[in-house]
Amino acid sequence: MADRAIVGVIGLGVMGSAMSRHIIAAGHEVVGFDIDPVRRAEFAGSVAKSVADVARRAPISLLSLPSSEALAQVAAELADGASPGSVAVEMGTLPLADKEAACALLASSGIDLLDAPVSGTGLQAADATLVVYSSGERAAHEQVAPIFELIGKQTFYLGPFGNGSRMKFVANLLVAVHTLAAAEAHQLGSACGLDPDVVQEVIAAGVGSSAMFEIRGPMMAANTYEPPSARLAIILKDAGIIADHARSLDSPTPLLDAAIPLYEAAVNAGLGNLDAAALRRLLAEIE
Repeated sequence: MADRAIVGVIGLGVMGSAMSRHIIAAGHEVVGFDIDPVRRAEFAGSVAKSVADVARRAPISLLSLPSSEALAQVAAELADGASPGSVAVEMGTLPLADKEAACALLASSGIDLLDAPVSGTGLQAADATLVVYSSGERAAHEQVAPIFELIGKQTFYLGPFGNGSRMKFVANLLVAVHTLAAAEAHQLGSACGLDPDVVQEVIAAGVGSSAMFEIRGPMMAANTYEPPSARLAIILKDAGIIADHARSLDSPTPLLDAAIPLYEAAVNAGLGNLDAAALRRLLAEIE
């Protein structure tokens, strides 16, 4: 990679904007686009006029998108605007079939798509401690690997396209289940009359802890769920994708299946835009 690279970022939400800041801080130019004018106005890099404008200006484009519909639209615009040999990197949690469709579309225009979702919340994006699960053509991965080093603490190259998403499904199954387990543990501690801050300190030091207990447990202890590191509604969306994928493989997910109705209840209770730690608030209200 040249000393000063030009990198596109399409989708300037919590994750996309955080990744952009790290790339800019390393001395590279970031060309960004989002359909939300507020996000464009807040963006620290060079604002593009459209996805096609990003494609014309940047040989590498990172995609941080909220839905399959957004991916399909962006892939179509990249296919029309990007030069052959460009690399796009899909970094979200979306159904694998939709990523494969985008990959085929871009390949028809000579553009490589990497399937490279990340493990971590907005907090990890902010301090560049994400873990990247990269899959696809190895040459494309090698081209983007120096950028991955700027946004995360570790990158795994997992081989053929789609393996990144498959690994992310495994990871996010644990995120969904462990977040609910942490909420259940804190609720039990409160029901026992224990100080939530003491519960957090003691359990975090023992074998019963988890990354989700350590990340979301302090929010549960304080009963404060904003700003969200990852919205509860997003965790529910991911859980549904994982459950569908597991069913397609006849792989049982009894804990995830038990967790999803509680996530749904939390969203229906108006907690969807809070951090997923707000499951603790839902459990406190169940009699």
